[in-house]
Amino acid sequence: MMCALGAAVCFGTATVLQAVAARAATGPGSGPDGGSGGGSGGGEVALLLRAVRQWRYAAGLALDGLGFVFQILALRSVPIYAVGAALAASLAVTAVVAARLLRVRLSGAEWAAVGVVCAGLALLGLASGAEGDLAGPGWLPYALLGTAAGVLLLGAVGGRLSGRPRALLLGLGAGFGFGVVEVAVRLVNSLSPYDLLTDPALYALLLGGGAAFLLLTSALQRGSVTTATAGMVLGETLGPAAVGVLWLGDRTRDGFAPLAVLGFAVAVAGALALARFGEAPGAEGAGAGVAAKRVG
Repeated sequence: MMCALGAAVCFGTATVLQAVAARAATGPGSGPDGGSGGGSGGGEVALLLRAVRQWRYAAGLALDGLGFVFQILALRSVPIYAVGAALAASLAVTAVVAARLLRVRLSGAEWAAVGVVCAGLALLGLASGAEGDLAGPGWLPYALLGTAAGVLLLGAVGGRLSGRPRALLLGLGAGFGFGVVEVAVRLVNSLSPYDLLTDPALYALLLGGGAAFLLLTSALQRGSVTTATAGMVLGETLGPAAVGVLWLGDRTRDGFAPLAVLGFAVAVAGALALARFGEAPGAEGAGAGVAAKRVG
């Protein structure tokens, strides 16, 4: 559980660091002619390149990598439902760090949501049992691969829409993709080259993570951050949690199932209340892809 919380801290802090770098890249004198260098097309590419050269952006990428390592360790140790709720809690970390570094003013309700997320995770920590020891049915890796392919189709459909329906559909698709990654990590049991190359779970992991990245980036570039992030949180928590319980043997401590359900619901509800921090405020242009950095 500490690894899951560590992943949330890494992802949430990385979002703000990259947003700070993006904000600095759009500041006065940051462009080649002394202007902001904003705009569309090539201007956005130049903005991203300027942000990447800053140490804060590099530090954010390093935290992303460390967070992914923590995520893998957590998924191999505790139930998927606990890890998924903890990753959604990275929005609470982003909100708190953004209040400090970006001087974003949090409302009373948002501070309360941060407290709710923490309370939900505490309940989950008390109730969670060990990681399930079941391998799952033989068709599950192929179902994951099919789901990952379906995420791409969902992106094609969502891309034709506009407004909130577009953001919601793409966000849900991204959440499904990240959920595929969470389950696939549990199904990869051998690291030998031959076993990896013939394991459909590995291909599901790669395809699901890549598709999720593309869909969430697209949703944040031209859509509501709050709507897209809310869809992502729902997609990456509910489905994987059900798979873990139904087929992978994830359980709670004896007699603590109601407490785990309550903690999960409370943590996810709190995260949804903080959905606007799916992209840290102030991250213009280059920041459009900040929240899409996660691979799970």
